[in-house]
Amino acid sequence: MGGSCTQRRPAGRRQVLFPFLLPLFYPALCEQIRYSIPEELAKGSVVGNLAKDLGLSVLDVSARKLRVSAEKLLFNVDAESGDLLVKDRIDREQICKERRRCELQLEAVVENPLNIFHVIVVVEDINDHAPQFDKKEIHLEIFESVSSGTRISLDPATDPDINTNSVKDYQISPNPYFSLMVRVNSDGSKYPELSLEKPLDREKQRSHSLILTALDGGGPPRSATAQIEISVKDTNDNPPVFSKDEYRISISENLPPGSSVLLVTATDQDEGAHAEIHYYFRSTAQSTRHMFSLDEKTGMIKNNQSLDFEDIERYTMEVEAKDGGGLSTQCKVIIDILDENDNSPEIIITSLSDEILEGSLPGMVVALFKTRDRDSGGNGEVTCHIGRDVPFKIYSSSNNYYKLVTDGALDREQTLEYSVTITATDRGKPPLSSSTTITLHITDINDNAPVFHQAFYVVHVAENNPPGTSIAQVSASDPDLGPNGHISYSILASDLEPRALSSYVSVSAQSGVVFAQRAFDHEQLRAFELTLQARDHGSPALSTNVSLRVLVGDRNDNAPRVLYPPLGPDGSALFDTVPRAAQPGYLVTKVVAVDADSGHNAWLSYHVLQASEPGLFSVGLRTGEVRTARALGDRDAARQRLLVAVRDGGQPALSATATLLLVFADSLQEALPDLSDHSEPTDPQAELQFYLVVALALISVLFLLAVILAVALHLRRSSSPAAWGCFQPGVCVKSGPVVPPNYSEGTLPYSYNLCVAHTGKTEFNFLRCSDPLHSTQDIVCGDSPGALIPLQSGNDLTSHPETLTPQAPPNTDWRFSQAQRPGTSGSQNGDETGTWPNNQFDTEMLQAMILASASEAADGSSTLGGSAGTMGLSARYGPQFTLQHVPDYRQNVYIPGSNATLTNAAGKRDGKAPAGGNGNKKKSGKKEKK
Repeated sequence: MGGSCTQRRPAGRRQVLFPFLLPLFYPALCEQIRYSIPEELAKGSVVGNLAKDLGLSVLDVSARKLRVSAEKLLFNVDAESGDLLVKDRIDREQICKERRRCELQLEAVVENPLNIFHVIVVVEDINDHAPQFDKKEIHLEIFESVSSGTRISLDPATDPDINTNSVKDYQISPNPYFSLMVRVNSDGSKYPELSLEKPLDREKQRSHSLILTALDGGGPPRSATAQIEISVKDTNDNPPVFSKDEYRISISENLPPGSSVLLVTATDQDEGAHAEIHYYFRSTAQSTRHMFSLDEKTGMIKNNQSLDFEDIERYTMEVEAKDGGGLSTQCKVIIDILDENDNSPEIIITSLSDEILEGSLPGMVVALFKTRDRDSGGNGEVTCHIGRDVPFKIYSSSNNYYKLVTDGALDREQTLEYSVTITATDRGKPPLSSSTTITLHITDINDNAPVFHQAFYVVHVAENNPPGTSIAQVSASDPDLGPNGHISYSILASDLEPRALSSYVSVSAQSGVVFAQRAFDHEQLRAFELTLQARDHGSPALSTNVSLRVLVGDRNDNAPRVLYPPLGPDGSALFDTVPRAAQPGYLVTKVVAVDADSGHNAWLSYHVLQASEPGLFSVGLRTGEVRTARALGDRDAARQRLLVAVRDGGQPALSATATLLLVFADSLQEALPDLSDHSEPTDPQAELQFYLVVALALISVLFLLAVILAVALHLRRSSSPAAWGCFQPGVCVKSGPVVPPNYSEGTLPYSYNLCVAHTGKTEFNFLRCSDPLHSTQDIVCGDSPGALIPLQSGNDLTSHPETLTPQAPPNTDWRFSQAQRPGTSGSQNGDETGTWPNNQFDTEMLQAMILASASEAADGSSTLGGSAGTMGLSARYGPQFTLQHVPDYRQNVYIPGSNATLTNAAGKRDGKAPAGGNGNKKKSGKKEKK
């Protein structure tokens, strides 16, 4: 029933590989697979085993998706067996019309790899139509003069079937006058003719009725009948005669409707009515009669409709010429249609992958299409091409099939989609073309890492920021799509402690916003650096790092702190002595303050807020040096009070105050009576401050008494005689050879012994020095130079003169020398430019010793028997005390208008020594060491 290739398939293991190697060796195989089936098969009937004929196994039918395609799909493939089945009714007469050979062309398509095979199904005719006459009744007129043996042509029956199923024979009912003859034409068609067996006699029988039967060659045969009515007329002995028995002509398919095609002519030797000829179509298909018309009188044939070579290539018709006497003759007319290039090529997409993964290798099949042109010859030969600006190309596969494949790299970030226009052109003159456009979408892969918008980030954050504030935002972009372009941010590393990192900053994974988890302090942390990472969600994920440096800016959140002059243990201000002969410009003391801030916020200025005698002293704006502005007058009080304000350069500015108590005296004994003088009446504001200070002093005294009591109990328990040596009766400051301390110029002694007795009364008792000193000790008695005595207001130091032991005149060198005067640096001459101290250690040690000596002198807790170099202080002020808890503030200070940071540059002090040698300047250096 079905035809297949005659080639033999290899046996054994090669049968497994045959389906995969079939596309490669297909050109070497047979060109087509042919099947032959009868028409009108039932739906689901098996045409043939297509999979077997293609060399495919049953598993390959579904795995490789075997299917058939055609313009009108009348067949399908059984997915389980691979059989080619009838899908719809197949009527040969409807599909192939008048064609003798009816062939249906199919394409068998398989995938993985993609390939196409051509299948031809030949539809065989069955006897499903009976013959049919155009007229059920045939009327004939015959002259009686017609001789025996005359033949009369009859209209044949038509049968859509072909070959043996078409009309095979004719029969006529028995009668004595007529017999039936069947004439066979050159094309095999049969035409019935009546043959007169004996002359007619109108007078005997005016009419004859016959039954004509047409039989086909089917089994069983089908038949049709027509009634023949014959009228006998008078004699007409000459029938018409055509000029040709067969007319043949070729016309173009572009011939307009209504055009004259062919003129057929016939002649009759009779005269009169017997010579009048009329022309009729006979034995002509209905489709031909609709397409052409015949003028009955002239014999002109014209086309009624437009001709189309692609529908019918040739028209065949029978023309009858009939005279007035009823005699007729026939001729055959053949009209060939010439093809014109009137059909543009068609492009039919049979397979399309409209989504292509970027990064696909060249040569990947994207689409499969075919071309078709209904014209013939060169008019139907088609070539295809596409534009040159796309990374694709086409090449011919087989039998007008083409493949569209990739021909370059595909990058979705550069081109999201391609519109490929395929143009098909035939070889007609002029050529016709058509085009179709397919859109190919490029799908994304994760081939791009996130990219930060900046190479690095620097952000400035002011200190004291609220926790949770966003301080920066990093942003990265990824041109990929979906998860491949979705970015998450994280902190990869930092120069902070790993454990403390989360308490400082965090980053939003979605937005890249960096949040401060705490308030930053410029004084503790000035800058830190983070390494942030942007990571996409692709598989595998790609990431990029960026550096973020956070600079913590300073705010004016620290007020200045006064280091010198310090307050006494009870909170009272200490006093300093000034020689009475001090000249204008004499350096009295120096206010030392620091500010933990930086920049302008740490740029300090010094101002006089209050002064007992305005105009007597001046304060350096930047240095804090207190100098005499003029010489001491007779009306000036011996005790002066200065209130100095220290302001920083912040906005708003913060400030602190320092109280300076200055006594004009040439020695400590001379200054002591002035300490008991009542201060002059002050304004109510000053009195209020005084009472507040007194209240604070009382509270401090109570606290100090408690501390002294605790220390005394502790010392008593220790039972150490040396611990109470300074409190034994008769013990006084010991005199003897004193070795001056060894220190460089500009610094205070690192340690010395101080023993000051403090009674329950308000006066000072200077102890008598009776015992010799050991050579290894430095004892400073009550009149030791440079001692700072707490000011006891309201008490007269001279009210009990009997308690004072006669003393030798004080040494004029009892005060600190100018080089040793307390200040930012004892050896430096300050100026108005704000130069910072040369040695931080000097300032810190000076502050520590002054505070320690004043505290222990006030509360009487010093140990008189202390070893050398301890100043008689407690253990916390020992020689190892360096004030490491005091920060180095020099790094925060700068001079506006200069790019230089304050360093240890020294300046000369320009104070002058008083006349008469009564100044407090004491030289120290190599000469003293000798």
